[in-house]
Amino acid sequence: REECETLLAGHRIARLAYSHKDRVDIEPIHYVYEAGWIYVRTQLGTKLSTIVHNPWVAFEIDESHALFDWQSVVVRGRLELLDDGPHDKARARHAAAVGALRGIVPEAFTPDDPTPDRTIIGAIYAETVQGRRATPGENDPTTGHGA
Repeated sequence: REECETLLAGHRIARLAYSHKDRVDIEPIHYVYEAGWIYVRTQLGTKLSTIVHNPWVAFEIDESHALFDWQSVVVRGRLELLDDGPHDKARARHAAAVGALRGIVPEAFTPDDPTPDRTIIGAIYAETVQGRRATPGENDPTTGHGA
């Protein structure tokens, strides 16, 4: 888990997979990982209209150094849409997300925001985390190791 969290914290772009009925999609998305939560920014569109019907998603990042030297983390969970609504808990979670997102884009949600249309914040609690890796020698066909 610790290695997976380190990998999650070290990246900013991932893929978000979501489905509804017989349709599955996957899209790249910017994110920040902080204290067990993945925070994303997005805008209205097909992704959100689909997620409203089925909030269960898969989230994946990869780090590749060579063909047989890579790591991958998959998080499965429910994507919650956050707002700064009337409840203290909702406001606190929203504020935490805005703070985390400003850690990678300090101008986020200000007049100088480089992506002002991305006004919707989502959060995925990293409850189910799965990591995989290939290392030289393990999956190297020249040595006969791995598959």
